[in-house]
Amino acid sequence: MNLFGTMETSGGAMQAERMRAEVVAANMANAETTRTASGGPYRRQHVVFAANPPESGFLSAMNAASGGPEAGSLAAAALPTLGLPGSGAVAPGVHVAQVVEDPAPPLKRYDPGHPDAGPDGYVSYPDINPLTEMVDLMGATRAYGLNSSAVQAEKGMIASALEIAKS
Repeated sequence: MNLFGTMETSGGAMQAERMRAEVVAANMANAETTRTASGGPYRRQHVVFAANPPESGFLSAMNAASGGPEAGSLAAAALPTLGLPGSGAVAPGVHVAQVVEDPAPPLKRYDPGHPDAGPDGYVSYPDINPLTEMVDLMGATRAYGLNSSAVQAEKGMIASALEIAKS
């Protein structure tokens, strides 16, 4: 991985976790929303992450054509850490692939005085559990914080390397 590969990986993960936290916040804010623009109750949203596709560079194409370096060879161990353009050493990471609606049916509560009550007196509410949403929010917050710590550590390593180079 190149010098800034860790920052790129952590930065992408931080963006994905920020989106996850925003979606969880929207779910919590709409936990009692019985009518949306589409007419039904709010539907819980989920964030789907996907791995970033690897970059296909010159070296990876050459390795594929020649059968690649041996798994135990020095070249196989060194190539991912060189960080050379085209070495196939792309910062792995994630991105938000899509935000999907939860397929769970809405919850029915008997409340005949509610303006959105059906003829039978039941109101459709979103199937959102605040405890589940809080756990998801805590997970997103922790993952964001850990990636932020990784960026700070990388910045410290770069600063130390520059100090060594000055000497």
